[in-house]
Amino acid sequence: MTLKYILLTGDNRLVNTKMSVKDEIHAQIVGALKNAKFPLNTPGDLLAAMPQGADTKCKAGGIELTAGDAGRVLKASDFPFKSAEQVADVIVERAGL
Repeated sequence: MTLKYILLTGDNRLVNTKMSVKDEIHAQIVGALKNAKFPLNTPGDLLAAMPQGADTKCKAGGIELTAGDAGRVLKASDFPFKSAEQVADVIVERAGL
């Protein structure tokens, strides 16, 4: 499934782009962690870094994923996380998106 976006460029042109559900969820996770202080050493650190903790939601297409749901696919050996991109990579891969 892909989502369509219409972007307005700096020179006021409209551009259609397509982003997969996986890419959209990934981008939302990265965005949710934009103010996090890395490394995140524990699951508790990760949840505390999310804007609404375990209730932080990412939605795309017909999929909704909370930080609490995402936490269930992580393993102790995944920590520490050194970047938001690393967190998002592991979650979307393990969630099967």
